[in-house]
Amino acid sequence: MLPSEIETLKRENAELREKLNSMHAQLMQAQKLGSIGVLASSITHEFNNILMTIINYSKMGLRHRDNDTREKAFNKILDAGQRASKITTGMLAYARAKGDRRDPLSLVQVVQDVITLVEKDLQKHRITLETRFQDEPYAEINSGQVQQVLMNLIINARQAMDKGGTMTIIVRSNAEDGMGEIAVRDTGSGIPAEKLAHIFDPFFTTKSADAHGQGGTGLGLALCKDVIEGHKGRIRVESAEGVGTCFTLRFPLVEEPALLAG
Repeated sequence: MLPSEIETLKRENAELREKLNSMHAQLMQAQKLGSIGVLASSITHEFNNILMTIINYSKMGLRHRDNDTREKAFNKILDAGQRASKITTGMLAYARAKGDRRDPLSLVQVVQDVITLVEKDLQKHRITLETRFQDEPYAEINSGQVQQVLMNLIINARQAMDKGGTMTIIVRSNAEDGMGEIAVRDTGSGIPAEKLAHIFDPFFTTKSADAHGQGGTGLGLALCKDVIEGHKGRIRVESAEGVGTCFTLRFPLVEEPALLAG
């Protein structure tokens, strides 16, 4: 092969890699927007509740002149405002997260940030959420990307429990192999054994798209696998029909940042 032909191939390969990376980023963004769409109704309902709390306690504070009643009203208004701020901050951070920057982060905190966004949606669909934080492992991760993976797994688990159920999120360290783990377990319908080996294959799906467009493309779990492996981690799944499914994300452990540790 001539040197000029080799250079042409190199250039074409570089252009192809750039296009693939761009397509991957677009797919990730589309999945993120789809997740936000699923949660929009529940978050809107929660904000309506927060506003009603603020309005009612404002009226109470105006009606009553004694200090104790007014202090109670102000505290309730402050709590409601802080709750609203926490939700909007989390949603904006999730929606705007871009790039590939990675930092040593608490896996417990990453999970808690996602729970802030999904807990009302789970309640709406009669899902009981249990958390088990056995310790507080740290991993060098891109918070936005890992939150997106968790969001996908949580929505999938909720959809698998269409009549309600229990979702358990576990965070723990595995000191023996130096990994931190996040497990998302549901009591849903489970995945048939013949399909389990293929669920991370691109365009393979076990379900039809719902009214919000979630599910059905087969891209969600394939993208999740790409993200986790890009963090030098692993994603594994265990499932049994009629019992439920458990996805486990594993990341190499790192030391807690010195400033936090101090």
